This record gives sequence, structure tokens and C-alpha cells, in this order.
Amino acid sequence: MVAKHSAVPDERGEGAAGSGGGGGDRRSDGRSRAAAPAALRTVRGKAKVEGPLALDRLIHERIRLGILSALAATDAVSFNDLKKLLETTDGNLSVHARKLEEANYIACTKSFENRMPKTEYSITPTGCRAFERYLDHMESLIRAARER
Repeated sequence: MVAKHSAVPDERGEGAAGSGGGGGDRRSDGRSRAAAPAALRTVRGKAKVEGPLALDRLIHERIRLGILSALAATDAVSFNDLKKLLETTDGNLSVHARKLEEANYIACTKSFENRMPKTEYSITPTGCRAFERYLDHMESLIRAARER
């Protein structure tokens, strides 16, 4: 059976029709079927919801956080150096770097060095501001947890 998702999720990730469960969708043994998962939302830039859980989800992923951390500490880092630093694969790094590029958090420069292609990344002013906001948010969460 193929589930069709036509409802757009609201801020809580639930479909517009809600999760009322009154549809009578039952298995042959009388138990209710699990509700179909809500469609995935794309993650682009700053989180919409404000408050203690409003982390920039684009940055919060481990590889993307590592990329921005490395780039914030220097002018530019090559693809191969990032791959070694983050201990990841070409494909994994490429996908995460592209997401940061699409959000204008990093810039990619391609060139040739001794006839070999070279890809370098640098953090943009937008990425720098987003990274600063992310760090400020994490520091406030850590401070709040320590005050307990």
C-alpha cells in the first residue's frame, strides 16, 4: 500500500487535516493503523519557531556544524582537508556542503592546481552571522542548564 501525502504540515509537523484519527482505517485484526508520517519539511536557514528549541536546524547537524566551525577559524579550506578533518566520505561532505551553499552560508570556489581540480570553501557574511547566532543560542542553553 502506498501512502499519499497531500496535506502540508503545519508548524508542529502535523498535516492540515490534523491527526484526529476518526477515519476508521483498521487492520484485519481490528487494531488501528498507525497514522502516515507527515511530509518532510526542507531545512533552510533560521528556525521559524522562537524559544529554547529554536536552533538553526541547518547548522545543528554534525557535519554541517563541523564545516562551519572549520571555516569560521580560517579563510578557506579545501574539500579534501574538510573530508579528512570531519572523517567523512566525498558524497556525505558534498551533500552537506551543498545545503550550506544553497542557504548562502558558505561559498565554493573551484580551480585547478597543477592540472588537478581543487575545491575550496569559505564562510560568507550570512554564514558568519548565522553561526554566531547558533553559538549564542547554544551558550544560553548551556548557561541555563548549569544554573539548574
